[in-house]
Amino acid sequence: MANDTQAASGCCSTSSSNPAATSTGHDNLLGGGADDLTTCPVMVGSPVSKQAAESLGLFRDFEGQRYYFCCAGCGPAFDADPAKFAANMA
Repeated sequence: MANDTQAASGCCSTSSSNPAATSTGHDNLLGGGADDLTTCPVMVGSPVSKQAAESLGLFRDFEGQRYYFCCAGCGPAFDADPAKFAANMA
């Protein structure tokens, strides 16, 4: 089980930016208001702007719920076991 955690923890930690949180460093996309914010189900605790993530295609729909990701690496990780990651948001 430790390997699962390491794989999930490593998906975004190697990148220097969170594209759903910031763009090129000039604009902070987390300014969309409290209703726009959520957290990534793969990188639990990573803030995500729903609007920014949607514009970048960083989301998946699973069992009638939309899940937003902090980076492009989280989508494929979510796809591998969506029920596991959806449970992180419960």
